[in-house]
Amino acid sequence: MSMSMSISPNRRQLLLAAGAAVLGAGTLSRAFAAGAAPSKKVLFFTKSSGFQHSVITRKGAAPSLAERILTEVGKEHGFEVVASKDGRLFDPDKIGEWDAFAFETTGDLTTPGDHRDGSPMSKDGKKAFLDAIAGGKGFIGIHCATDTFHSQGADVDPYIKMIGGEFISHGRQQSAKLTVADPDFPGAKAFGSEFSINDEWYSQKNLANDLHVIIAHETAGMVDWQYQRPNFPETWARLHDKGRVFYSSMGHREDVWENPKYQGLLMGALAWVTGRADVNIEPNIAKVTPEYATLPMPPVDKKK
Repeated sequence: MSMSMSISPNRRQLLLAAGAAVLGAGTLSRAFAAGAAPSKKVLFFTKSSGFQHSVITRKGAAPSLAERILTEVGKEHGFEVVASKDGRLFDPDKIGEWDAFAFETTGDLTTPGDHRDGSPMSKDGKKAFLDAIAGGKGFIGIHCATDTFHSQGADVDPYIKMIGGEFISHGRQQSAKLTVADPDFPGAKAFGSEFSINDEWYSQKNLANDLHVIIAHETAGMVDWQYQRPNFPETWARLHDKGRVFYSSMGHREDVWENPKYQGLLMGALAWVTGRADVNIEPNIAKVTPEYATLPMPPVDKKK
């Protein structure tokens, strides 16, 4: 269930302009525009074994919105993005084809789950995938990627250890204030020092203590119990052995995916995880969000 998409001339011009705006006039964007950098091959995995988000839902043979955007914008920046819901692509004899992986997924991906529009990973495929990241492949997790392979009690799943955080719950969609902790990360500077955006926000637990926070949640003023906690990471990067890992909880809404600044952040992430860009990702979670481990308390059911 892999897909490749074409791009219109008008759309190409728009994407080039957007890419130049968000990535800046540095060597990265110039190399992409000139075609100087060799193409990197990225598997964009969008299978849902749990809830399926609208941005990755296909209508017939047409690609989903997120698949189309990441494929088109990626092509303009030197990435061959292949969108697929086929978990067999992670089998040990196929995993080596990819330079990096992007996930917008839910649930235990080794099971079919509620959505049978793609084959699940095998157990060996999951291990091969995690070994590939530890061995030096790149990974970017988008929105619901932390709502994937949940831990069992205190036994944190190896995938959660790799990505660096785990979904607890989310409240209603709302505009949230975010602060940019590292404007030097590729694509982050376009957001300024702080910004507000409407999306569905994930409250996270099992946050790794070695996270390099790129963008942080300002929880003051947010409604619903999930956000009644001190500020915590929203977008981060970390090293997983030899692999480079990036995650952002943005990406639920269609208008977020259509935002050139968000697209630029994803391109910056792909550039970093594939080794095209090098930045300092020294752990800063204890400095930027010092009370990140304080979790929200669900409301008490008064009927019990």
